[in-house]
Amino acid sequence: MAQQQSLALTSWRFPPRPNIGTSGRQIQVRANFFPITSLPGSNLYHYEVEITPDVPPAKNRRVYQLWEDEQLLSGGLNGIRPVFDGRKNVYAARKLPIGDQDCIYNIDFFDEDDSKKRGPKKFVLSIKKIAEINMQRLGAFLDGRLADTPLDAIAALDILLRHRPSLTYTTIGRCFYTPDSAASIANGAQLWQGFHQSIRPTRGQMLINLDVSATAFYQPGPVVEMVAKILGRHSAADLRSPLTERDRQRVEKALRGLKVVVTHRGQIRRKYRVSRVTATPASRTTFSVEATGADNSVAAYFQSKYNMQLYFPHLPCLAVGDPARVVYLPLEVCEVVPGQRHLRKLNERQTAEMIKFTCQPPHVRSNKISAGITILQQRDNDYLREFGVQIGHEMTIVNARVLPAPAISYHPASKEPVITPREGAWNLRDKMVAQGVTLRSWGVMAFGTENDYPVGAIQKFITLLVQTCEECGVFIANKQPPISYTNPHGNVEKALIDAYMLAGNSFSERPQLVVCILPNTGVPLYAEIKRVSDTVIGVATQCIQAKHMFAAKRQYCANVCLKLNVKLGGMNSFLSNTQLPFVSERPTIIFGADVTHPAPGSASNQSIAAVVGSLDAQCSRFAASIRVQKGRMEIIQDLSSMVIELLKSFYQSCGAKPDRIVFYRDGVSEGQFAEVLRSEVEAIRRACIALEPGYRPTVTFVIVQKRHHARFFPIRKEDSDKSGNVLPGTVIETGITHPSEFDFYLCSHPGLQGTSKPTHYHVLHDENRFTSDALQELTYRLCYLYCRATRSVSVCPPAYYAHLVAARARFHVTGERDTWSSTGTENGFGSGSETSIHNSPGGGYHAGPGGIPPVMMTPGAIGGMVGVKTEIKAEVGDTVIPLASGKAAKRRSQMDLSAAAGLVSPPAQKVLTYGTVKPELQKVMYFM
Repeated sequence: MAQQQSLALTSWRFPPRPNIGTSGRQIQVRANFFPITSLPGSNLYHYEVEITPDVPPAKNRRVYQLWEDEQLLSGGLNGIRPVFDGRKNVYAARKLPIGDQDCIYNIDFFDEDDSKKRGPKKFVLSIKKIAEINMQRLGAFLDGRLADTPLDAIAALDILLRHRPSLTYTTIGRCFYTPDSAASIANGAQLWQGFHQSIRPTRGQMLINLDVSATAFYQPGPVVEMVAKILGRHSAADLRSPLTERDRQRVEKALRGLKVVVTHRGQIRRKYRVSRVTATPASRTTFSVEATGADNSVAAYFQSKYNMQLYFPHLPCLAVGDPARVVYLPLEVCEVVPGQRHLRKLNERQTAEMIKFTCQPPHVRSNKISAGITILQQRDNDYLREFGVQIGHEMTIVNARVLPAPAISYHPASKEPVITPREGAWNLRDKMVAQGVTLRSWGVMAFGTENDYPVGAIQKFITLLVQTCEECGVFIANKQPPISYTNPHGNVEKALIDAYMLAGNSFSERPQLVVCILPNTGVPLYAEIKRVSDTVIGVATQCIQAKHMFAAKRQYCANVCLKLNVKLGGMNSFLSNTQLPFVSERPTIIFGADVTHPAPGSASNQSIAAVVGSLDAQCSRFAASIRVQKGRMEIIQDLSSMVIELLKSFYQSCGAKPDRIVFYRDGVSEGQFAEVLRSEVEAIRRACIALEPGYRPTVTFVIVQKRHHARFFPIRKEDSDKSGNVLPGTVIETGITHPSEFDFYLCSHPGLQGTSKPTHYHVLHDENRFTSDALQELTYRLCYLYCRATRSVSVCPPAYYAHLVAARARFHVTGERDTWSSTGTENGFGSGSETSIHNSPGGGYHAGPGGIPPVMMTPGAIGGMVGVKTEIKAEVGDTVIPLASGKAAKRRSQMDLSAAAGLVSPPAQKVLTYGTVKPELQKVMYFM
């Protein structure tokens, strides 16, 4: 039967758009898409090119351009202008006069770096015809008469439109960058501005999607200045003393793989790639002189050989070149080669500065995009004329609708029990949470000394927090929890267990919560607190930054109250049955799923899959399931067993099996749609049959995409919010969407700063037969149920929660850790011992192997839930964007530069051990 199912699934096609929605207020908006008004009228010719020796695409293009210029001058191409992708593919509008056999050409290439002393480099270019591309199939696809996407025709057009800009600008993926107007950021990096360009099919035409972009490069210039910036110093003049070992490691981590050029040999500016930084300074780094065999220091060698006294003999050297014949270079004779992309993950400060640099109001972004179509030379372009392609230079205007906001319900005893938000936001004034918990047993742990956090200051904050919670309907029976202190660099596991035991002894009841006061936003301490609370003790923790404690405000305490309530099993708000008819009519479970991958440069080679499933008809409570799987694998490998867990949790909570499933799947690129659909819908089917033969709920499978470059700009002021962005609830399903499939863009959140990014939803399978209105309204209304905010969010909460769960699971590593941050703070996070809390035969609780004294508490206390990191965040056109969350690691992995050069081994990949979330937390929203 499973084989028959598999065969059936392979023949599935993505469902067509059921209809055009009508719900909401009709408006028009500008979209950052430019129409291709004329397409090639005849077939195109596809050739394969091989250039030897093998070089990067940028140099490939220069070699190819030499060949093209030579052939055009000699008449060898009969005036034809083909286009090249920088690798192996060439496309021409007319057949090239080269016959059907391989044509081979010899090319002399003069490199500006060393052509004077070495002469030209010899390249061989071979070219042969491999295919003819039928452009009529593209027209049939755009008109909806052909279901299969003509990828060959779209690829040819994409290369045509990228060919001219690629010759002028630094090309990374689908983006073109220039150092003009570059801005320096922390730790030796700089931001380059540019444009993202891609080609998209829609009904009746092809479009160019153009957006502004920015990425980080290494700042060119003296390496010694770069070292100063890496270490947070003002300039190289501040490097007066030798580096500590920790600083040396930070420098080595930042510089490894970087290209440098020497400055001490006059016009001979040879380039090298850094393999490591020496453990000894230049004055004590020695090597054997070939002529005499005697040892000599680098500093002494430069004095005798180049009559050069080093200014920084106390600083280490760069080890460069072939590992078998290492060359040592003092820092001060090296400069960073311009144009090297910063591949490593940006640290918190760099990320904050990048957000500030790229944050542009909608009208500014719109003007830059409009200018970009000219900057990228898409107007006066010989190649476009050759192919008969013309491009419109005005942004596309598309029809849109603004969906009405739902009415949000709070506790009936509230002064204002029902609220309809304006522009996607509301507040807690005169409202009590829908289901408030009672907090009886809890404690406070301050990570610092009493001098850092006086008892009086903590008590003042706790008093305000308790008052605010009770006003919001969260009742706190014991208003004076015990306060304890611990060293933030000490054994966090033991400290938390001690605080847990102290709270239990104080109230003679199993603790529900430990409030942790942290000295800063550093990830390692936060990560260890969450590891211990999630996987060792099984208790909710709420982390508070000290600066917020000292300057406590009622608004801040209200936000904390929202988090506390859901961590302890409560419900903050809900939508009535009439607001969610699809969910309330019949038992329905809403799933969210995500896979996060290790960041570039990470020591781990494992990905984390997370799935959440709803537990009630209000879609307000979710349970989570986590699996660790092979790195860089997007398909969730153990999805069947994860779905079984969540279906059981739903049944235990609701007393019924779900008749319908809606599955929101985050983080899948278009090229993976078919594979993910086949594998994961099959896995859902297997899970249902494993629970009960013949059990077959109807499934709708929706891809959720944030990694795109579509942006929308209001035309009329009444269709915009205060920030100038489109209003929450703006939905677009025509004009820029797929020619025939069921997809739409939804901007569900209010703009805060910058330009709002909509979310793209693409339906890959739909047995529930949604209309466009029904799915769009369900998705939009769910965005008002994100439980720790009083504003609608940009991604429907099931997918958002799955992302949070996967990010949290990264903190559950036991023993040796992965790197959380690139700021150099990589201390151990505690003892890593397997101390845990167990039920004792007498009904009390006792500590495990850690030797912590037992404490007797009454059984049956509420299981805790654990908080997720919200302290490190940025607000850019959305509610929160967690930094270093792992979502950026979804990008295609890029090998370390040094490894690519064959000079330095990439960091050793480790199989890390992840702790398991304690049973008392597994069926609650511990990840909030």
